[in-house]
Amino acid sequence: MDPNPEVEIRAAAEADLPAILALYRDVGDRHVLPLDQAQTIFRRMQSYPDYVVYVAVGAGAIVGTFALLIMDNLAHLGAPSGVVEDVVVRSDRQGRGIGRRMMQFARECCRERGCYKMTLSSSLRREAAHRFYETLGFERHGYSFLMEL
Repeated sequence: MDPNPEVEIRAAAEADLPAILALYRDVGDRHVLPLDQAQTIFRRMQSYPDYVVYVAVGAGAIVGTFALLIMDNLAHLGAPSGVVEDVVVRSDRQGRGIGRRMMQFARECCRERGCYKMTLSSSLRREAAHRFYETLGFERHGYSFLMEL
């Protein structure tokens, strides 16, 4: 694993959506949005304060993505918290430090905004992902509850 992969992490643009959707397909997501629906949702997401989709770009190609929501709180003396979602690294680039770099970037964003925590959730069956997140300093904490609607 290269601890300092040559990737740039930047906010995604609407033009990046085809590559982002391809990443989801690449890692086995069978239910990927059609581009026009993704564009509608992406535009709506851009109207939210502090909700950004990021991409990792290496060698001129998008090789990873994640979303970061920094949300305000009334508890914790008003300190915000960060929520990471939809973390994906292209299958042929996994194990090269890109995911690590993306999570370091997210953590720095959260620190700069004064977040008291950064969270993410991961499906129980993704044991390799759990080990990866633990190497980054994430701890298993409490329970995650889901209600399918």
